[in-house]
Amino acid sequence: MPWLVLFLPAVFECSWAVGLKYTHGFTRLTPSLLTLAAMALSVWLLGRASLHLPIGTAYAVWVGLGAAGKVVLGIFLFQEPVSPDRLFFLGLLLLAVAGLKLTA
Repeated sequence: MPWLVLFLPAVFECSWAVGLKYTHGFTRLTPSLLTLAAMALSVWLLGRASLHLPIGTAYAVWVGLGAAGKVVLGIFLFQEPVSPDRLFFLGLLLLAVAGLKLTA
């Protein structure tokens, strides 16, 4: 269960990071409020997961999953470049996250 709780804040981390793009520097009210809510929920859920998981592992998995999600969302939402090198390193990032989970 703590791993599921850790997956959710990674989803919200992706949400708020992408949301930053839509706030236009926090000048648009609705996207700004949604982004701030996603930030708060992401950190709160990370805190809940860290009650049952080592904090170093929990934080690294949270950051790693969030970073990977943002790369994928950037490709689909903002037409960011896709190259074999980028996909290779994205795979390495996910492999590292899986390794941290397996060794926790």
